[in-house]
Order: sequence, then C-alpha cells, then structure tokens
Amino acid sequence: MTTLPPRLPLTSGAPGSVRRPPRRRGGTPLVVAGGTLVAGVVLMALVSLVWTPQDPTATDAVNRLAAPSAQHWLGTDGLGRDIASMVLAGSRVPLLVGLGTVAVGFTIGLPIGIVAAMTDRGAGMWLMRGNDILQAFPALLLAIVLAAVFGPSTLTAVIALGLGLAPGVARVVRSGTLQVLSREYSLAARAAGRGPVYLAVRHVLPNIRGILIVQASVGFAIAILAEAALSFLGLGTPPPTASWGRMLQDGQSVLQIAPLTVLWPGAAVAVAVLGFNLLGDGLRDRFDPRMEVTR
Repeated sequence: MTTLPPRLPLTSGAPGSVRRPPRRRGGTPLVVAGGTLVAGVVLMALVSLVWTPQDPTATDAVNRLAAPSAQHWLGTDGLGRDIASMVLAGSRVPLLVGLGTVAVGFTIGLPIGIVAAMTDRGAGMWLMRGNDILQAFPALLLAIVLAAVFGPSTLTAVIALGLGLAPGVARVVRSGTLQVLSREYSLAARAAGRGPVYLAVRHVLPNIRGILIVQASVGFAIAILAEAALSFLGLGTPPPTASWGRMLQDGQSVLQIAPLTVLWPGAAVAVAVLGFNLLGDGLRDRFDPRMEVTR
C-alpha cells in the first residue's frame, strides 16, 4: 500500500492563502547579530540616564587630550571632557531622533501609500506625483532650512528627517498594497462587500509587515547618520548635550595628534547603523511570507 505524504497545514493569515510549510521559529543569525548591536546601543543609552564615569559636560583644561587611563577610560577631548562619558550620553540623541523620524515618516507615508493604492488610477497617480515632488527635496537640505529658520535643535532634525522619510515609505507601501490587492483573498473580500478599512487592516497591513520592518530599520539607520551629519555641521542637537556628530566635529581639529577623539564616536555611529541594518534584514527574512519559498 502506498503511503501518502502528510498534508501541510494552512498558514495563519488571510483566507485563500496557499499551503506552506510551517514558519520556522527562532532568530536568524542576522537577527541575533543586529539585535545584539542594537541592544548594546540601547543599553548604553539606558545606563547613561543613571550613570556615567564622569560628567560628560565637565571640562578640565589640565587634562586636555589625555590618553586612556583609570580615570578617563577612553581619554579626553580637546576641552578635557571625558570621552567615555560623552559616548555613553551621546547614544540618547540618535535613538531619540531615529524613533521620532520613523514615527513621523510612517504617520505621514503609510496612509498616503495605502490610499494611493486603493483609490482609482487617476486620483492615485496624482497623489503619487505630489509625493514625488516632496521626495525631490533632500531631507538634509530641509533640515538645514528648518535649522536656519527655527534654530538648531533635535526637534527640527526629527521633523525634517521624518518629512524626508515619508515619501519613500509611501512609495514602498503603495507597491506592497497593490500586490496584496491583486491576490485572490483580497478580490474575494471585495466581492463580499468589504470596505477599504477592512481590506487595509485585515489583508494589507499583515502582508506588508516585512517591507514595513525593513523600511523602518533603514529609516532608523539613515536618521542616525543624518543626525550625526547635522551635528557635525552644527545644525543638529545644540551643546552642551552630548552628540556623536559634534564629537566628530570637535575632534577634527586635533585628529593628527589625538585620533582617539574621533575613533570612538565614529565607531559608535558605525555600530548603531550596522546593527539596525542587520536587524532589518533578519526580520525581513523572518516575517516576509515570500521568503518562505527560498528557505
């Protein structure tokens, strides 16, 4: 007697989904590596709220450009400030700017992308043409303009970077929404009289979560780099708040005689950006249904 292979269970999700192997649980190497780096940055920010080796804003003219020691673990900068304390305290600003940027970008871009995909072709096209006009303005240029008008601050950086992220989010969300709306379960829901809100919540958002996660992680990484660039130009978080970008600016003048003043903040920026990129790629592989075929 021939034994038939066991039937594969239906995956949880929208009605009409094809039968796929059960989703593999557990973290991937990318998730583990990226999550570890991100957790390290978050831990630095949390620790700096309650403790730092020294006061990150205190200057010491006697110990300017001091080498690493028991008192100053990573040395001091050109004003005698403790570099280790500044790196710890400086981790708060990139995380705050990243969270604010992603929140603003998704609050604006997500509904625009879904509405543009669900409306008729003419209205959706004009909505995306307006989105393209906004995307033509670089986020850094908008941040410079806002800083010139309202003064440098963390809030102006968050608003400018969030507005710069929104058009890209809208375009990616529209593309993913159109793919979901072309599937059989979406067509069946429309035939059953389901409204656009039901389609967006029940079918669109669960099926585009992979690209949303990737877009959020990429936006977070870009925000960290942009904040460092703005602070380096003197248009980001103003002193005396510690910032990795301003540490790079301060260390530029003494780079040849004290390279450690730019090594540590530069490494912190690189680790944070790499962590969010790896985490986003790993979560995409973990949650995107289309990646199941390649596993």
